[in-house]
Amino acid sequence: MSISPNSTRRGSRTLSFEVMPPRRPDIAPKFWNTVTRLLETQPDFLSVTYGAAGQDRSTARQVVRRLVRDTPIQPIAHLTCVRASREELVSVISDYLDSGVRTFLALRGDPPADDPTWRPAADGVNSAAELVNVIRTLEQHRNIKQPGAGLRAAFKPLTIAVATFPSGNPEAGTSPEQEIERLLLKQVAGADFAITQLFFEADDYIAFVEKARRYGVTIPIVAGILVPTEPRRLARVAELTKVVAPERLVNDLSRASDEQDLYRRGIVHGSTLARQILDSGAPGIHFYTFNKAQPVLDLIDELPELTPTD
Repeated sequence: MSISPNSTRRGSRTLSFEVMPPRRPDIAPKFWNTVTRLLETQPDFLSVTYGAAGQDRSTARQVVRRLVRDTPIQPIAHLTCVRASREELVSVISDYLDSGVRTFLALRGDPPADDPTWRPAADGVNSAAELVNVIRTLEQHRNIKQPGAGLRAAFKPLTIAVATFPSGNPEAGTSPEQEIERLLLKQVAGADFAITQLFFEADDYIAFVEKARRYGVTIPIVAGILVPTEPRRLARVAELTKVVAPERLVNDLSRASDEQDLYRRGIVHGSTLARQILDSGAPGIHFYTFNKAQPVLDLIDELPELTPTD
């Protein structure tokens, strides 16, 4: 992964955020206000999610196109395999490339919750590693057929991120070792860097990276974290991802005397985790914002190395 000018100014540590596209037109202004506030930190990239099982794809594409067109940020377009044929994926990827997108996050995606009998199509794209290969192959064909595309690619190389689970994926039942095996397959397919699913203990990330390096993973592994200022958000995350906050964190938040105290405790926990991660040598921090700017902005104020210098 190349280091952008922003991360060079912050000591070669990357700063990035994940946002979710607005689901209704009436909340779009609030969403774009959040994005504007996040952009003031000069992040290295901003990832734009799909909804579960590929919901909100159209809105996500609109958001990514606007970021490419109207902002200096490098957006990461999420792509998932679930409920998408190979033909549909090629069409979406081509559309993104035509729009100027140069970075993707290749995900398998979760099986649809409303269809317990769902199975991947035999002729579909059934893993993140396969999806990485599809993106790379399509880019190569475009560059051969379109000399202008090849020239642009020389100036702005295609970058592909993938996800990984430092404690194993509870939904898929994988161990950290199995996640490393999957990460190796994604690396071989052409992934440039990985972003972790959220975690709450620094040792989980540190041990995972150390073991991954021993197994042969060489790509950067960016730490994805959530600022734990809302207990109900932690409960919702546990419901969706099966990643459960540690008891010590939940107990500390429960002792808050009021909302202000609760918020401050969450910032302290988040900044302590980020500090430990950065001290371990992490290449950067990726914040899962849930479309709320203030918690991550307040946390960043606690970490000068994530603030670009003039």
